[in-house]
Amino acid sequence: MQRRWMAAVLGLVAMAGCSSAPQPSPAPAPAVGRPLSGALRWMRRSAEYRALTRETYAAATARVEQLAPAMSGAAWGVILDADETVLDNSMYEVRRAAVDSAYTEASWSAWVRDTAAGAVPGAVAFTQRVHALGGRVVIVTNRADSLCAPTRLNLRKVGVMADLVLCQPPGPGDKNPRFEAVERGTASPTLPALDVVAWVGDNIQDFPRLTQASRADSSALALFGRRYFVLPNPVYGSWESDSTP
Repeated sequence: MQRRWMAAVLGLVAMAGCSSAPQPSPAPAPAVGRPLSGALRWMRRSAEYRALTRETYAAATARVEQLAPAMSGAAWGVILDADETVLDNSMYEVRRAAVDSAYTEASWSAWVRDTAAGAVPGAVAFTQRVHALGGRVVIVTNRADSLCAPTRLNLRKVGVMADLVLCQPPGPGDKNPRFEAVERGTASPTLPALDVVAWVGDNIQDFPRLTQASRADSSALALFGRRYFVLPNPVYGSWESDSTP
């Protein structure tokens, strides 16, 4: 009986010793990214987004086909924005969400240099049709001049053979001086003055002399569907600076 009692005591002592021994620190939890916004999921996953971009480009194509016969013998063309108009950067947004981080200049530069953006549905066919009709394709983007070379490469990779790509020089991002240079023929020695018959973009500032203030001016928006063609982008844009409820 005494031996059983001693064995029980020794067992309890051993258990106490084990419980007081240092325990290994738990492994750190893996980084958890932020969930994708509803707007980004809509752009990436919905049939409606793809239908809308194709619809916009189909309307722009029909309008250019209507105008092209009268432009025979003249130098004419179209101007398009790059990001979310021709190049789809939604995967960049997905990557940033995976590391729980928003836009940074460093990550954006790395993405652009990776030349991994796909084409917005409808964009390639539109630019090919413009060329087939005898027009020129000009890309006016607010990507920095330092990123223009990989931007040109990315455009070629998706099948857009732009006649000219104008990135943003140092200073304000106003595109109007570059629009005017294309029309005057001073944008590049390789390109004559162009009669621009259509603009395509995803931001109101992708169109001549328009801003977010234009939303209250129906006359300022009168050229949409005739000369201006806008694509949906609920993820980012100049609209974000408007605090109106």
